[in-house]
Amino acid sequence: MFILFTDFGINGPYTGQMKAVLQRGMPEQPVIDLFADAPVWDSEASAYLLAAYTKGFQEGDIFMCVVDPGVGSDRDWGILNADGRWFIGPDNGLFEVVVRRSVNAQWWRGTWEPENLSNSFHGRDIFAPVAVKIAKKEKIPGELRELEEIRRKNWPNDLCKLVYFDHYGNGITGISAQSLTKKNCLKVANKTIEYAKTFSSVPKGETFWYENSNGLVEIAVNLGRADQKLGLEIGSRISIL
Repeated sequence: MFILFTDFGINGPYTGQMKAVLQRGMPEQPVIDLFADAPVWDSEASAYLLAAYTKGFQEGDIFMCVVDPGVGSDRDWGILNADGRWFIGPDNGLFEVVVRRSVNAQWWRGTWEPENLSNSFHGRDIFAPVAVKIAKKEKIPGELRELEEIRRKNWPNDLCKLVYFDHYGNGITGISAQSLTKKNCLKVANKTIEYAKTFSSVPKGETFWYENSNGLVEIAVNLGRADQKLGLEIGSRISIL
């Protein structure tokens, strides 16, 4: 499958323009909209989401990842193969956590450019056409380089911040639930939050944290919105107690 992971937003033409390139190149290949609202301009926060939400995909699946505030600058782009899955996107740390949690990974510094390349939309002009080339098993359009070139080793294994809010106002963190125990509490916005298994485990309106379906710690309110109740936003810091 082709999978899109972007910060484009739900509205606007950008996702559709990328999908048009993919469908023109390989109309039989499914295209999945995984995220169109990844943390805007925030490659670090997005890196933790990307690693968590791509675990269930299979070898051969191809991710086009566009959280790219440096588009059109001298930033590089490239192609990552991590345990058989392909990732195409900017070299800005977006793939750090995927690399960190993979067994085998290779990195190609991107070298291909189309004849008509815009300064501001490499997702459409480079990443989508390169995805088609990879799906067709053409020669990888890049130079194989040392993986260390793209690493961000100073980034933490768990990011103690809010990185995403879903439709219900639940706050997804960059913390792996496996790193905590049920006895751990979280502190955010001057409120201490205890663990619960799921929404129905607590009374209506009560705040709790739990392990979401993709293995990340999530802050929620049963039949309510955690973002509004606690005044949370992307980047809000979390302490583990």
